[in-house]
Amino acid sequence: MFSHLVTPALALLMATALALPTAGTPVSTLDESQLVSIAPKSSSCANAPFPSECRTAAQALGPILASFTTYNITTPGEQAALLSTMAFESDDFQYQINHFPGTPGQGTRNMQSPAYNLKYAMSIPALAPYLDAIQTSNVVAVLDLLIKYTNYDFGSAAWFLTSQCDQNVISGLQSGSAAGFSAYLACIGTTETSDRDAYYQRAVTALGVTTSQ
Repeated sequence: MFSHLVTPALALLMATALALPTAGTPVSTLDESQLVSIAPKSSSCANAPFPSECRTAAQALGPILASFTTYNITTPGEQAALLSTMAFESDDFQYQINHFPGTPGQGTRNMQSPAYNLKYAMSIPALAPYLDAIQTSNVVAVLDLLIKYTNYDFGSAAWFLTSQCDQNVISGLQSGSAAGFSAYLACIGTTETSDRDAYYQRAVTALGVTTSQ
């Protein structure tokens, strides 16, 4: 959709703007097997309803780690919350667009609303030329711009936590407390359900989060 806007230099800039972590700056011990334990269907995209949207754990791992580095998500408690949200909202990374009920412009791996997608896109300097070339009121075009590049697609959950939630929410997740996770859910505009909690508990276990009441 945006191919007529892309020059090789800009494409390279956008693809690498959220750089992968370097060996000297690890932010997580997360590996592919842990990611599969959190999002079991991410072991394969063979049966994905929309194959072009699906990413396996192997494909998702690098962009997720990149988002942790970019937004300084360093504690297991924060990482568990973000991983569980992305896995739950995208059905184990199978979706990047809201198909059910099909809200136009809603998507990325945490199924972010159109209003926040625009804020997120505007926070990324490399996207400025692209935003200038489209009508930002076109929520589908803004979403297309974000999901076209995998690192941006997987970076929205970390961006939202660090830019839209207050420090008390972040501190609560860092502590690993149940109250901290509840406060985070309130910040992202949802509440705890058994299905959502199952993802969070798998993430807590995979990352070894020490929880408290």
